[in-house]
Amino acid sequence: MANTQGPQGNYDPAGSTQMFRAFVDEAPQEPQQQAASSGPRVGLIIGVIVALLVVAGVAYLAVK
Repeated sequence: MANTQGPQGNYDPAGSTQMFRAFVDEAPQEPQQQAASSGPRVGLIIGVIVALLVVAGVAYLAVK
């Protein structure tokens, strides 16, 4: 009789566990480059300023 359970003896009928383990066990082929630290910070600052302007505009219209 053939062994149909796999190397660890845990049988997954959908095969998703084996596919996930194969995905996790893969090593990246090349090191990832770090993004510039100023990019996200500038976007965050601009987003906060825009949000404050919107809140100020809504408050102005509510008081008017």
